[in-house]
Amino acid sequence: MSTLAVNKRANYDYEILENYEAGLVLTGQEVKAVRAGQINLKGSYVVFHGGDHPQAFLINAHIGHYKPAGPLANYDPTRSRRLLLKRKELNHLFGRTTNEGLTVIPLKLYTKGSLLKLEIALGRGKKKYDKRQAIQKREWDRRRRTLTKQIRG
Repeated sequence: MSTLAVNKRANYDYEILENYEAGLVLTGQEVKAVRAGQINLKGSYVVFHGGDHPQAFLINAHIGHYKPAGPLANYDPTRSRRLLLKRKELNHLFGRTTNEGLTVIPLKLYTKGSLLKLEIALGRGKKKYDKRQAIQKREWDRRRRTLTKQIRG
């Protein structure tokens, strides 16, 4: 399993509640572009369409054009891409997002065997003061590590 892309802003902007693994519906040249590292998950999110049988779509994920494929007419790098989840997981996520106001965000894209998998998470948006507390905690941990190194060394 090798990680191809990570959404670093997700842990900063959201409190992660539950993680899920989903497949992606991609074209052949998009798969090659992703494996070449031409993907950006920053600012992307998951939406649900459909009434009784919702379907999940990844919105605003940028997959660049695969250069060796040649010029492609009308290629949209940020098009919506369908996610493959089990029906029970889809219904659970759809219910939590509509009833509780939570958001589904992509965390990382990785390979699992020969398949591409997307780790998505159910998250609650952090307030500004939560982000400040996270920064203070990270700085304090960094300072504590350097102080213990100085004392020991």
